[in-house]
Parts: sequence; C-alpha cells; structure tokens
Amino acid sequence: MTSGRPVVLVIEDEPPIRKFLRASLEAQGFSVEEAESGERGLAMAANRRPEAIVLDLGLPDVDGVEVIVRLREWSRVPIVVLSARTQEGDKIRALDAGADDYVVKPFGVGELLARLRVAMRHAAIVDGTSAATSIEAGNLKIDLTARRVMVSGKEVHLTPTEYRLLAELAKHSGKVLTQRHLLKEVWGPGYADRPHYLRIYMANLRAKLEADPARPQRLQTETGVGYRLSLDAN
Repeated sequence: MTSGRPVVLVIEDEPPIRKFLRASLEAQGFSVEEAESGERGLAMAANRRPEAIVLDLGLPDVDGVEVIVRLREWSRVPIVVLSARTQEGDKIRALDAGADDYVVKPFGVGELLARLRVAMRHAAIVDGTSAATSIEAGNLKIDLTARRVMVSGKEVHLTPTEYRLLAELAKHSGKVLTQRHLLKEVWGPGYADRPHYLRIYMANLRAKLEADPARPQRLQTETGVGYRLSLDAN
C-alpha cells in the first residue's frame, strides 16, 4: 500500500496504454506500479504484493497466460486481463488459467474499472470468509450449510444439480467461470465437452431466480466463454 491507496500492478508493454491506465486508476484512488514485461511483472508481484493486477497477454518475453499460471502457483491476487485478443479460445485459456476477468482492447475505462472492482470485492470475500456459510447477491441468499436458497425471503426449491451449479457460481461470485470449469465441477471430468447441459440448467435457474429470465441480471452469460453470478444484481 501507498498512503492507504490499494496498489494495482499494470503489466503492459505499450507505454501509451500504461500511461493512460496510470492516469485513470490514480484518478479513482489507486496507486499504480508498472511492468513492461512478464518476468518483470512476476518479480514486482512478488515484491510489492499488489491488491490487483491488470495484465496484457501479448508481452514481449512471456505469454500472458503463462504469467497467470505462474502467479496462481502462489497468489490469489485478482487478475483482470486487458488484451487485443478477441477469440473465445484466448479468453477461455486465460480464465481457465486463473484470471478473474477479461476485457478486450480497445476498451472503455469505465468497464475496466467496474470489472476490477468486482474482482477485488470477490477476492475480499474469499479472503475474509474462507469458511463462508452464506452468500448474498441482491435479494438472493444462498445458505451453503443448510443448502437453502432464498429470493426476497422466500425459499426456492432447486434440484440437486441446480443447487450444485448455483453453489459453484456463488463460491466464485463476480468471477467468470468457464463452461469447462462448471461442467467438470458440477457434473464431473467426463462431461467437459457437453455445454448443452449448462444451457439447460442455467435456463432452469434463471426461471426460478430471475425476475425476468429473458433478461437475466443475476446469472450473467459471457458469450462463448461461461457464466458469472453478479454481486451487483438487485
């Protein structure tokens, strides 16, 4: 920390983008550290222990996905990828490696800041409630001990599979979980290539938990990548 301001480490090889990110983040109350390469970023992450990392994938020395893998060997620091790579496969690899979110260049600074804050809130929840017994998102409450789900104070009946899917999303609320991750965790390793299972069960959950299932606010889709449980839904 610097003067009580949360530290964000920006790992990005393009100086103009680093300059823009520094100005934008500092204007929002963050302290910013910069690294122009993957190896430098890894060293700074170990030495400075930032509260969050903004990471480009196209670095000159080490691919950004490898940086994520190496960070996740010892750290749970929130990582928001900021990359010009737009292919779904690139997003999935980064998220499966352990990134919390993925923003595509060119980007809106408002979106980046919002996603960074969500990733940091999720990390704070995980750190502060490693043995959390309940999770709340708007009017949704999930009691992980009693395996009960409430919406606006009324209990909602879920099938065992629906509950397992919701609980996995809730444990990582605010974070994008890839289809492969959810299929493996909820159905098992042999189901990783059956995304239609997810579509069916997500539709069922939305019908039971969303005010308007056709316009979900709580159970959000990251097209072609996966799903997230929004912390900000009402």
